[in-house]
Amino acid sequence: MFLILIKRIDQGTENVIQACVENGVPSLLYTSSMEVIGPNHNRDPFVRGSEDTPYQVINHMPYPRSKAEAERLVLEANGIQVQGGQTLCSCSLRPTGIYGEGHQLMREFWEECVRRGGVHVGGIPDQVEHGRVYAGNVAWMHVLAARALREAPQSVAGEAFFCYDDSPYKSYEDFNMQFFAASNFRRVRVPLVLLFLMAFINDLLRWILSPVYNYTPLLNRYTLAVASTSFTVGTDKAFRHFKYTPLYSWDQCRQRTQEFVDSFGRDKRA
Repeated sequence: MFLILIKRIDQGTENVIQACVENGVPSLLYTSSMEVIGPNHNRDPFVRGSEDTPYQVINHMPYPRSKAEAERLVLEANGIQVQGGQTLCSCSLRPTGIYGEGHQLMREFWEECVRRGGVHVGGIPDQVEHGRVYAGNVAWMHVLAARALREAPQSVAGEAFFCYDDSPYKSYEDFNMQFFAASNFRRVRVPLVLLFLMAFINDLLRWILSPVYNYTPLLNRYTLAVASTSFTVGTDKAFRHFKYTPLYSWDQCRQRTQEFVDSFGRDKRA
């Protein structure tokens, strides 16, 4: 099933590239993901890494594998000729953990705490940190990169860029919990080995139930590996290549996201 999924995504990317060729489209911007790089299967940390930081990329899960293959196809298509004699210029953007208004995983995280009676169960080590980037700044980087592809293609063609802003480095748990203060959730820490056992059981249940029920728990071995492995970026490549700076400051990102989170309780009461 995984190979079929990846093959379909690859075929879709190839179809997009072919459509650019046949219709004389000279610019192609791909929305990739930090997960094309990592965290890898060995859970090696990537701390303040840039686009040029050496890192052993090991992707076993379908999502990072499919994103990595699609990104490869897009970047390799850079420089091919399209209808009308122009040259296709392509680049890729790799957001780290996106957050902001409408972030469904943040809502699910909050609702899970509510179902447990106001208890957040976690156990990610304190030293783990992740890079986060506000959705509005990701969108702004797309606007600037697309503009550069049209007006100054030599600055971005064939390149990949991490999406970043001034959001603080925290674990996914700590980052989400900073917005949940008004909910007064109690935090219960469990040993990391127990979390891995719970993740294994969830994966086993998903496999057993798959013929009759789509069991999709938030905690599984893959999500726990990502959550327990530090992955942060420290780069200014997007600024150097197409003058990107965040459109929204951290204070604005925090305020907008907090207003979104505060709506959870109102929605539940309604």
